[in-house]
Amino acid sequence: MEEKIEQQLQSQSQQLQQPQGEKEIDLRAVYGVIRKNLILIVIVTVLFGIGAYLYSSFFIPKQYSASAMIIVNNKSTDKSVVNATEINAAQDLAEVYSIIIKSDTVLQQVIDNLQLNMSYEALDSRISVSAVNSTQVMKITMTHTNAEFAKKVVEEVVEVAPPIIADKVEAGSVKVISAAKINNSGKPVSPSLRRNALIGALAGLALVLLLVFLKEMTNNTFKTEDDILNTLNVPLIGIIPEVDGKEFNQS
Repeated sequence: MEEKIEQQLQSQSQQLQQPQGEKEIDLRAVYGVIRKNLILIVIVTVLFGIGAYLYSSFFIPKQYSASAMIIVNNKSTDKSVVNATEINAAQDLAEVYSIIIKSDTVLQQVIDNLQLNMSYEALDSRISVSAVNSTQVMKITMTHTNAEFAKKVVEEVVEVAPPIIADKVEAGSVKVISAAKINNSGKPVSPSLRRNALIGALAGLALVLLLVFLKEMTNNTFKTEDDILNTLNVPLIGIIPEVDGKEFNQS
């Protein structure tokens, strides 16, 4: 009998030494762990969200943007007729024009005209040119920490670019249809405080859950009678109750 019990104990001991990942996931146990640490989880999540919000507010430079729109037109002998082929050709030219606008030929002249204390590469990284909804209209946008500076640069770009484009690409012309203006009603376009706060809160939630479950998984102590019965699979002979020291001395 003793030998049989000893074999069972050895078998259960080997099971305890198996990697934790091989154990079945008990949803009730997961819920219990979360419920037991709910206050800690909420506090850490909120603190991370607030921390990300404050960091974005005070330590990340606010970025503003300004933009202008130009339209690509093909030169046609018959001005009264505009067919689909000409529109498609203009759309293809829009991609060519966007490359020319961001080239050093245009941007370096902008730098020289405004006497900017920045390199071509620095200016190029802050300017984007894109077709609006795959149409002939192109939008030129600059992002900078100074909204008025961004507007001033975009104004100069739409002033400098058209004659250079007309000289380089004889098949078409460019006209300004929307003057440079500051976007988003003058408010910063980045960072997004709400998005960063949400990302921070989610990061805090993921971190605290990871730590809580790692702590729980590495804890191999028995907490209840059920833990002993389910793990060792041996009959429970008796329970030693917890006795208060004062009651023990009185007895």
